[in-house]
Amino acid sequence: MKYKPQIVLAYFEECGLPEPILEYKFHPVRKWRFDFAWPQFMVALECDGGIWIAGGHNRGAQIKATWEKENEANILGWAILKCEPKELCTQATVEMIRAALKRPAIGRKQLC
Repeated sequence: MKYKPQIVLAYFEECGLPEPILEYKFHPVRKWRFDFAWPQFMVALECDGGIWIAGGHNRGAQIKATWEKENEANILGWAILKCEPKELCTQATVEMIRAALKRPAIGRKQLC
């Protein structure tokens, strides 16, 4: 199932969420992008389709690539939320985003 970004953006706006950036490139070197991102809050929403069939998101190579992307994003301080396309325009997803946007900023501490 695919989704139309303009419909999702209109729904998020109707629900009072700040406008996300679509296809946000978050990494300084790699070409990785988030489907929806709120960079000022370091929150991203990834919408993965085809998870109940033999789609790309549930094959070994793609899973490993996703882990690499998400691990790097986490190291950079991003909170990554996930949903299916059919869940994008739901109150549950909006509440999940709201909760993430309210989380305290994560301080980066130097490790020895």
